[in-house]
Amino acid sequence: MTSELFLIRAARPADVRAIHTLVDPFVRRRLLVAKELIGYYEAVQEFLVAEDSDGTVIGCGALHILWEDLGEVRTLAVHPDWRRKGVGRALLEGLFARARRLGLKRLFCLTFEVTFFGHSGFVPIEGTPVDPEVFSEMLRSHDEGVAQFLDLARMKPNTLGNTRMLLELS
Repeated sequence: MTSELFLIRAARPADVRAIHTLVDPFVRRRLLVAKELIGYYEAVQEFLVAEDSDGTVIGCGALHILWEDLGEVRTLAVHPDWRRKGVGRALLEGLFARARRLGLKRLFCLTFEVTFFGHSGFVPIEGTPVDPEVFSEMLRSHDEGVAQFLDLARMKPNTLGNTRMLLELS
């Protein structure tokens, strides 16, 4: 996906330090979950990045698979100088396209940006929208995103103020 101002593309290992630097101010403000640098390298294949015409990473977002039909939008961040210029929307659309190619039917996010995600079709959820068998399998995961999706009590202190949202992909 491209615009005259920026390009959306799959992230490469060479982008990881830029992603980490971009995300760090949001982590310090407790708007995004902290992750060690190694964690970004391990998950680089999940990320899309936005880069400006000079090749500088100005935004990022990741799609993490939670289940056969369910994914999570993670670590969506845009440099403050590029907010409200369509970067976040373009990244999200790229993640939607990736999710559809993988056959996902639903996307989850945990966010403070309810209006932004709401404009893209996400709706707040209560409880856990999976059947008991899937819930039981998902409980075995060590991934914090899965625990957030399941709304486990141990995650509550870390997610205060966030809204759990779900999108049904068409």
